[in-house]
Amino acid sequence: MIKHVKFVSIPVRDQDRALAFYTEKLGFAVMTDQPFDEVQRWIELRVPGAETRVLLFTPDAHRDRIGTPSHVTFAADDVDKTYRELAARGVEFTMLPTRADWGTAAAFKDPDGNLFVLSSK
Repeated sequence: MIKHVKFVSIPVRDQDRALAFYTEKLGFAVMTDQPFDEVQRWIELRVPGAETRVLLFTPDAHRDRIGTPSHVTFAADDVDKTYRELAARGVEFTMLPTRADWGTAAAFKDPDGNLFVLSSK
């Protein structure tokens, strides 16, 4: 049976720029960074404390998805605190932390304009 999501793929234009953002700004760790073909590398990142990984790889058929909503929501115990820490590191937020009956959420984007939600657990 299915145990967990292995990775989610995030389409990026520049793998080096994306790698710097996801490791230096978001604090993800490199699991794999190896050649894939003449154009791209296979870059898998680990989210601290999670089994699911983030893949910075863009199949040719998905180039048009760069800079669109990702349908990926990252969880944080304290969205307000995480927002402040990430904003201080230069992460651009498109929605400030907002409270709702179910919890708190904010939204940010990566250097390619891919949009993500940051939500309380």
